Amino acid sequence: MSCATPRLPLAGVLRLGRPSDIWFKPALSVVVAVAPPNLTLLALGRLDLAMYTMAGSLCALYAHNRPYAARARALAWVVLGMLTGLAVALVAASLTTSAVALVTVGALLAAAQKALCDAARTGPPGNVIFTFISSAALFAPQTLGQVPGHLALAATAGVWAWLIGMAPGLVRPHGPERRATAHALRTAAAYAEKPDDPRARAAAAAAVQAAWQALLSAGARNEPRRALDRLVVRAEVALAAPGDTDPERLRAWARDLRGNGPVPRTEDRGELLGIDAELSLDSVPWWRRLGPLTPLALRTALGCTLAGYASLAFGVGRPYWALVTAASLYQANLTLTWSRGVQRVVGNLAGVLLFAAVVPLAHLGPAALVLCCLAFNFGAEALISRNYWLGSVCVTPMALLITEFAGFQEPGRLITERVVDTVVGALVGFVAALAVTDRRAGDRVEHALSAVDRARERTARLLAEPDPATAALESARRTLAAALVELRGTVDAASGEWWQRALPQERVVLAEQAGHRTLAATTRRLTSATTEDVRP
Repeated sequence: MSCATPRLPLAGVLRLGRPSDIWFKPALSVVVAVAPPNLTLLALGRLDLAMYTMAGSLCALYAHNRPYAARARALAWVVLGMLTGLAVALVAASLTTSAVALVTVGALLAAAQKALCDAARTGPPGNVIFTFISSAALFAPQTLGQVPGHLALAATAGVWAWLIGMAPGLVRPHGPERRATAHALRTAAAYAEKPDDPRARAAAAAAVQAAWQALLSAGARNEPRRALDRLVVRAEVALAAPGDTDPERLRAWARDLRGNGPVPRTEDRGELLGIDAELSLDSVPWWRRLGPLTPLALRTALGCTLAGYASLAFGVGRPYWALVTAASLYQANLTLTWSRGVQRVVGNLAGVLLFAAVVPLAHLGPAALVLCCLAFNFGAEALISRNYWLGSVCVTPMALLITEFAGFQEPGRLITERVVDTVVGALVGFVAALAVTDRRAGDRVEHALSAVDRARERTARLLAEPDPATAALESARRTLAAALVELRGTVDAASGEWWQRALPQERVVLAEQAGHRTLAATTRRLTSATTEDVRP
């Protein structure tokens, strides 16, 4: 049996990309969420409690891409998850002072947070914020009697963060759906210009699928959302017939979705392509996705444990920094984990230099310390979408300054410990990723191939019927589209994995080509049927 060994690249790992379309939303949200609690504690002379309010405030970083109905649920779960991790950490800190035991608890928490965030598809910043808060809390002096009060502070700040996350819906209630639809139109236009590019096709298919998911989780099917439905259908038609598509028209529609103006109207093609059938489809429950994440959870548990122990062996006073560094590395496969490790080390080393430059200003007084932290909060979220290392340049001094809320410390020692923990955490964490192999990645590719084959055969059978039911044909088409997106994601993840049998690349290419041909034929059939239905 041949084995595939992933590349561990350096070229391009630090290359800057385009900023996110909504980079300013998490950046502003976190500042608005963090500032009132911290300024209140500053006025009360209790900045030592800021770590607990930060736990709730940082929940404002999540769910900015989700429609508001889905965002309300997601943010509630994020706040609950943050409080749960913090409660476990505080109770553990109050029961033992053994650094080895606390590192072990932190590693197990990090593994659980990684698995649950990935299974629930929480989205960026993922598990890292949860692990940062719970790991720091493990090494904060604590008694059992203090735990309820500290959790109450976190919960209050979490409620405020939830309100901040939901507030934009008062001004632009359909903003997330509009952005998802615009992205689907832009990627469909790019595919129409390069119809022979399989990556462009995969990107467009994924964007269309994401747009449907956003629309279907948005709530009531009011007229603006139905107009967005029709635009996503236009993107699907472009995937089916790129040669007959005007890319500039798609881009014009995407541009018109900016702001809060009326949704562009498309020509009436009768009823949407089975939108009601799509509404009846159930998504896969998040807990069913936990099984394939077992190797990733094991990597996280092992890497964080060893990184924390190594930090203790070096005599570092804050082993949770090494633990968090290791936890931040683990991505979908080894290649991505390697890239994240390089980005983390470069960003952290640059960040400690920035901290050294800023610390004289921050030490002017508690107010200056709070304002510097707020500035770095904004900078981290504004820059991290361009490349993880660039955001880390701001995250690192922010984390160092937070440790000084309880009192100013000697900068040289903080810098030394942070550098040691960064290097130790990255090296030990990556070694753990090498040690824990995901041998089932190939099996998941086989399962995804089988799912595509079954969905394609079902769709082809319906196409062969002289007069298939529209709802059944559309349901089959949606299932096939989702299966193709899942196959591409599974293959991409498995392609960068360590020490596994060679992937069936030729079968994957043939399955994708056949699946997309069937999708195109189905879309043309449905579009033709709806057009005929509205003819006088």
